Amino acid sequence: VRLNNKSQLAGFAKRDDLSFFAKSLCGISYHHMPQLAPTKDILDAYKKEKGDWSVYEEKFIDLMARRHIENLDREKMDGGCLLCSEDKPHHCHRRLVAEYLKEKWGNVEIKHL
Repeated sequence: VRLNNKSQLAGFAKRDDLSFFAKSLCGISYHHMPQLAPTKDILDAYKKEKGDWSVYEEKFIDLMARRHIENLDREKMDGGCLLCSEDKPHHCHRRLVAEYLKEKWGNVEIKHL
């Protein structure tokens, strides 16, 4: 769910590395879904400009609603794992995506790994 899956945020966080590890270790495929990522403007306002999390959260939730992410193929998402660069879910957009989809779809189990 990263905006840019080619940046080197960690030693194994690039697209090709994630694809390799997902397949080799978990037997799953990797799909980049930028529609589940914040825009550069929203992300920069929070990260680079040290913005307020509540403002980020509100803007990102609004963005997901405008993108109608609840119309994604639910079957394709079943058993999926949302990845980004944050190590904890508290201030992370993957948590917001998971909670948004749970609210829209119901019957979604969220596990933070």
